[in-house]
Amino acid sequence: MSRHEHDHAHEHTGADHTGHGHDGHGHGHGPGGHSHGVDPDADRRWLAIALALIGGFMAVEVVIGVMAHSLALISDAAHMLTDAVSIVLALIAMRLAARPARGGFTYGLKRAEILSAQANGLTLLLLAVWLAYEAVRRLLDPPPVEGGLVLVTALAGIVVNVGAAWCISRANRSSLAVEGAYQHILNDLFAFIGTAVSGLIVLTTGFVQADAIATLVVVVLMVKAGYGLVRESGRIFLEAAPAHVDPDAVGDRLVAHVPVTEVHDLHIWTITSGQAALSAHVLVEEEGDCHAVRRELELLLAKEYGITHTTLQVDHVQDALLSVGRPGEEPEGVDPHCADAHGPVHREGPHAH
Repeated sequence: MSRHEHDHAHEHTGADHTGHGHDGHGHGHGPGGHSHGVDPDADRRWLAIALALIGGFMAVEVVIGVMAHSLALISDAAHMLTDAVSIVLALIAMRLAARPARGGFTYGLKRAEILSAQANGLTLLLLAVWLAYEAVRRLLDPPPVEGGLVLVTALAGIVVNVGAAWCISRANRSSLAVEGAYQHILNDLFAFIGTAVSGLIVLTTGFVQADAIATLVVVVLMVKAGYGLVRESGRIFLEAAPAHVDPDAVGDRLVAHVPVTEVHDLHIWTITSGQAALSAHVLVEEEGDCHAVRRELELLLAKEYGITHTTLQVDHVQDALLSVGRPGEEPEGVDPHCADAHGPVHREGPHAH
């Protein structure tokens, strides 16, 4: 009987725990991250305050934008609508992610926040396309703009967005959904600054095209933020390794641990924001202690990479070789538990990645 270990390491203790807990309430995350030390109820409270600020001002701004014939103000109001939607999505995602895993959802609904982040990114990009079209049209045929009304409204918008951004900065921004809402509001703040400048220019010089130019500046900011959110959420949906983790470097680090001789079928992915997972098949020398190696590798992964959700199958190398191949065939080191091994094989010394 082959000596196999299928150990699921989900310890979350003391200094070794740098990831999220299984209850979805943790705020710690991997290397280079930060922790706000707030609970989900506090997160929801700060988000709700920001939502009230954004929603109230948005309604006023739409009316003023129409009265002033200002595309910059209307674009800011449309952007604020996406701000409000992003906060609502973040609040919904936080509630779903907090539900315990059950049934077919073995990770729970933790990726609801990634859906929220992707929706935020896509709305930013789609809105940017529409605003770019309208801005170019108004550059060619500019309508009259009430510069004074635009300037006063934009200055008020700056105050509101600073308050909303401060509220969301108090929440846990390691959550991609919360970060998406924060990026929305931060872009809106920059947009209001640009709108205030354009209003001042229109008021003092009569150059009404400044309104459309300010809108194009906002479009650039929206595309930058939207692309970043879509890219990061897309990486998670495609099961890519976290951006700060190089799987090849991790494989080489594991195989350098005595008495490990080979690591293959190494997979590293992100369950949800700040919660990475890893699985691998590890071969050790015949006299090595599989149980001790597994514990040591779990500790190494937690301390050096912040990965505490690990599934390591640890075998003696001779056990693996004896179970490979048909009768009469020479074993060639094929992985016995997987007929179609995935990814590079990591061994001591130079090897292809």
